[in-house]
Amino acid sequence: MARKAAADTTTAEPRRSTRISSQPSPKAKRKADGEGSRVKKKTKKAAEDSDESPHEPVEHLQIGSSLTGMSMTLPNQNGEDVEIKTIASERGVVLFLVPRADTPGCTQQACAYRDAYDKFTEAGYDVYCLSADEPGKQGKWKDKKSLPYNLLSDPKRTFISALGAGTTKTSRSHFVFAKGGVMVDKRMPVKPADRRYPHTTSPSLAA
Repeated sequence: MARKAAADTTTAEPRRSTRISSQPSPKAKRKADGEGSRVKKKTKKAAEDSDESPHEPVEHLQIGSSLTGMSMTLPNQNGEDVEIKTIASERGVVLFLVPRADTPGCTQQACAYRDAYDKFTEAGYDVYCLSADEPGKQGKWKDKKSLPYNLLSDPKRTFISALGAGTTKTSRSHFVFAKGGVMVDKRMPVKPADRRYPHTTSPSLAA
């Protein structure tokens, strides 16, 4: 009988070995599950980052939009505060944007508005230049080129972004607002003003 018991013990050992050899599979599965969780977490985080990353306003100003809802103040070339929602309260506004003050293309554009300045003012429109440059640089440019209009400094690109003209690089463009602040024309992008692009200097733009 002792021999039989020994035989039974020998027979049972392979079964224990089988159970032991099967144990790594659940461990591998748990590891795989852990990796899956990490992937899901990364995917979720990426989605959240994607939702948070844009800095542009949900809605840009379009034709028909009004400046009266713009609660922001920007300095001009002299460091004087200009309340955006009021710039067109008494007269229409022609607003043009330049990527960088005192560069060849932007100077050509600015001088075109300088040369047509009297025509715009006679038509009832004030002219403003908007860029991300600091007021000091704008002031030097204004004096250097005898620019007769005010330049607005928007280094944080708050107004530039609201116009849809870029969050990292300003799109060369221009906008026209009727008296009261409603946008009536929008051109973006435009090239530096020359005779091939008369709409950038013609007072008919503001008519």
